Amino acid sequence: MIRALVTVLVLALAAYGLYLLAGRPGDVALSLGAVTYKVKLVWAAIAVLVIVGVLMAIIGFLRWLLRSPANVTGYFRTRRRSKGFNAVTQGMIAVGSGDVRRAQRQASDAERILGSEPLALLLRAQASQLSGDRAGAEAAFRAMLGDAETKPLGLRGLFVEARRRGDAHAARQLAAEAVKTSPTLPWAGTALLEFQSIEKDWSGALSTLARNANHRLIDKDTAKRHRAVLLTAQAIDRVERDRAGAKTNVLEALKLAPGLVPAAVLAAKLLSEGNDIRKASKVLETAWRQSPHPDIAEAYMNVRLGDSARDRYARVQTLAAQMAGNPEAAIALARAALSARDFPVARSALSPLLASGATERVCLLMADIEEAEHGVTGKVREWLSRAVRAPRDPAWTADGMVSDVWLPVSPVSGRIDAFEWKTPVERLGAPTVSYADDVLADVDEPEQPKLVEAPAKPVEVPVKAKEEQPAPVADKPAEPVAEAPPVPVEPAKIQVLAPEPAKSEPLKPEPLKPAPRRPPPPMPVLPSHPVPDDPGPGEDEPSRVVRFPING
Repeated sequence: MIRALVTVLVLALAAYGLYLLAGRPGDVALSLGAVTYKVKLVWAAIAVLVIVGVLMAIIGFLRWLLRSPANVTGYFRTRRRSKGFNAVTQGMIAVGSGDVRRAQRQASDAERILGSEPLALLLRAQASQLSGDRAGAEAAFRAMLGDAETKPLGLRGLFVEARRRGDAHAARQLAAEAVKTSPTLPWAGTALLEFQSIEKDWSGALSTLARNANHRLIDKDTAKRHRAVLLTAQAIDRVERDRAGAKTNVLEALKLAPGLVPAAVLAAKLLSEGNDIRKASKVLETAWRQSPHPDIAEAYMNVRLGDSARDRYARVQTLAAQMAGNPEAAIALARAALSARDFPVARSALSPLLASGATERVCLLMADIEEAEHGVTGKVREWLSRAVRAPRDPAWTADGMVSDVWLPVSPVSGRIDAFEWKTPVERLGAPTVSYADDVLADVDEPEQPKLVEAPAKPVEVPVKAKEEQPAPVADKPAEPVAEAPPVPVEPAKIQVLAPEPAKSEPLKPEPLKPAPRRPPPPMPVLPSHPVPDDPGPGEDEPSRVVRFPING
């Protein structure tokens, strides 16, 4: 548009100039030897313009003629590149749709047309990965390392392939090279940090974490948390050989993450050794309010070495009051009360947990209370039996694995701060066992005999005939009785379920004799020993079953 306006303006100025010349009288004379040519001024101006136009046209034609070979070559080159990029486009679509054969064909065409074009190499690598040709994919990624623009892409591809084949050493070297090439690559910084953490290179991991934070590859809160975890891990490793350095590291970690449980426990231990009991208690109380944990309660109870059980009990009461209603506070108070032999307080502390469903740790603690107060009784065995069936307690869990101690890095994925204090996933949804209030009552009576049902099998027993036969009795649920009452039947053989002896000796049939009618003796069954599952009578079996009590 602008060029058109400029052209119109130039033509208008030229026309105006000719108009001015036409209004002025005068001639233009051109002398060639003895011959003189005279023309009017306006015609002379027109002749000059025509001559200039012709010369410009001749020059333009000559220039086009000289450039025609390059123009022809450029035309064919452009057409070829267009065809190659069209092959790249079609190949990427084939890779995305999972069409292996089409992707390989388009990758071959693109590589043949475009040569070492980055997009052609990328398509070749993608097609090779899709078809399972790992060697071809690595060759394509290595070809990208020669160009500074495609080197990060090649390093990324080789890193992924190294991880797929399980070559951790090669993957670490590629991640380090990628960080040197381009420090702003998020995957490279994260991968190098994970490898350094798995290798326990805490100094290198801290440097990499600082670099990632400076380039804003992670947010500030995550960077602070990860730095606290790495400092705690470094302190745990060096606590035996450099307690002063470990103390410095762990105190810095607590400034960044006051609720980090292992940092608080280690800091309290080191401060307690330096006789700084007040600061150690303050550190544990701060961590307890943010993350109630049994390790914090244990460290708080023993923060001052040499204290009596009553002193530790009083200290734990202060700590539990800060998190009233928390299960960990109740368990910590019960443990301290048990150590001080205050059994009523220990029972009352655990009563809310028993009403809502006792976990394995609570059942074991109840067994300890029963044993400490009454000795080894049936109640102790009952609680131990319940502990086997009770839901599990929270534990340090990460990536589907459970650890007895806190770890800074997941051995499975290499993630930092992956372990969380929670119930293991594989036990979520387990049935919760709720107990009645009478489990808290003191039990002083002697143990009751156990009723054990022996597996039954049908035995044919001859019975004397009677004159009359009663109507058949409908099937009833099996009921435990002491002795079978006399049953009038016709002269025939009936099947009576008798207990199978413990040994493999055959059971000798005995004639069934009528017994005098009398009420059956009581047959107590302890709640903690459920009666074994009895499928009941079969289709062809009578409903009456004889069971024999055996004192265990």
